[in-house]
Amino acid sequence: MQSLFIEYVTLILIILALVMIANKLKIAYPIVLVLGGLALSLFPIFSNITIEPDLVFFIFLPPLLYEAAWQTSWKEFWKWRRAITSFAFPVVIITSCVIAFVSQALIPGFTLALGFLLGGIISPPDAISATTIMRQLKVPKVLLSIAEGESLLNDASSLIVFRFALATVITGQFHWQEATNSFFSVILMGTLIGLAVGFIFFAIHKWLPTTPSIEVVLTFLTPYFMYYAAEHFHFSGVLAVVSGGLLLSSKRQSMLTYMSRIQSTNVWGSLVFVLNGLVFMLIGLQLPSVVEQLGDTSLEKAIGYGLAISLVLIISRIICSMGASVFTRFISRYIRVADPNPGWKLPLIHGWAGMRGVVSLASALSIPLVIQEGQAFPNRNLILFITFIVILVTLVFQGLTLPWLIKKVKLVDNAIPEKEQEVSIQHKMAQNSLQYLEEKYGKNCLQNAHINNLYERLSIELNFLSHAIETKDTFEGFTVKKNQVIYLELLEEQRNLLNEINHLDEFDEELIRKYHALIDIEEYKIRERKI
Repeated sequence: MQSLFIEYVTLILIILALVMIANKLKIAYPIVLVLGGLALSLFPIFSNITIEPDLVFFIFLPPLLYEAAWQTSWKEFWKWRRAITSFAFPVVIITSCVIAFVSQALIPGFTLALGFLLGGIISPPDAISATTIMRQLKVPKVLLSIAEGESLLNDASSLIVFRFALATVITGQFHWQEATNSFFSVILMGTLIGLAVGFIFFAIHKWLPTTPSIEVVLTFLTPYFMYYAAEHFHFSGVLAVVSGGLLLSSKRQSMLTYMSRIQSTNVWGSLVFVLNGLVFMLIGLQLPSVVEQLGDTSLEKAIGYGLAISLVLIISRIICSMGASVFTRFISRYIRVADPNPGWKLPLIHGWAGMRGVVSLASALSIPLVIQEGQAFPNRNLILFITFIVILVTLVFQGLTLPWLIKKVKLVDNAIPEKEQEVSIQHKMAQNSLQYLEEKYGKNCLQNAHINNLYERLSIELNFLSHAIETKDTFEGFTVKKNQVIYLELLEEQRNLLNEINHLDEFDEELIRKYHALIDIEEYKIRERKI
């Protein structure tokens, strides 16, 4: 146990080094981590670190899905709900069907049931891979919103296809009516369970005497309760975490205190970073065990099958994405849609951004070794190897070429630039603050020096923001930059003073650290606010 722990600690240090290299090379770090894992798999020291399906599904997946749901904008999710649900459900099912028939025709001895099993495994872009890479690329907000929303939901539909295909292979029977009813019940009940658990934790946060530390710990427990509650009754744990996460995310301002929000953001950011790193590194580390389990099929043939299936998968997704664009233009004549003319550029980029990841590999690994009466599960090792090749091709090849493709098609983001939005938000906040002071403390502004100083500062800020809106100047002028530099210099001087004070016996170091933290928050505000 101790040696295994040391191996994981060493692995985390390697992950940090590889992420720094990825940042230096300006490459999405999941790609570098997978390649790094492939390289490390050649060394025997890490040979005993393998992916356990139960570990991935229960330990890794709930917090990563929950964090993704927490970061997702419900407003954007609802705005693009039709596009998101079409890719999360119909496109996954269509892709599974295409993979099923192609693999049956391509691979000798591969039945249609096995084809659907493979399709259910590799059809959805991974909830972890897609969002992690897309967040690092400068893509239009609409593309990121659809990709993030899709990645939250598609695992549910793919795992349902996987379960029914697995049952068909084992029993040799398939009932369409039963499968259809189960499909909708799994989705509906999974969502309801997630919402129910979400309301329970909302009540705990809202009405029990919690502290910031307790609330942060509760946020860790929440996704596990959602996932386990749904899976215990054989419903979708993925949808439970997603629906409950979206609910609590929309309630965060009334549910958590300001200190809890600050602490949870910092803690969750570090946790998700480590979990993502381990997940992508573990993918690469599986190469030796996957090749060893290949069995009678030659390595050359298996690679050929994997590349062919990868090509079909990529083409199928692009065709579905383009088809969704055409369908949107047609249906916009009859119903209201968010974008009646999506064109071809955004669908092409979205189609190309279909990276697969660790959930697909974990699904393949969860296939049982034997079926009824001790008979070996047919083509299990080949399915596992093809899944690995698909993940490698889509994550590395598509992930590396995605920035080039985005630059080549010259995407135009029609959304209002973020800097202009920031100016407008700050203007409205300053205007509202001044109005509030005038209405409630109008007479006291001149009499109370502190209130008067606050009033004057807000007035200066409002005038500057009004000028910026009129002239389209988003704080690039010398005056603002100089003000930032001077203020940051002042904060650094205050830090130096606190360090000097800390050498005096009469001052408690805990209080000194408190004021250091306040200065850190002030520096964060000035750097993030860009004013």
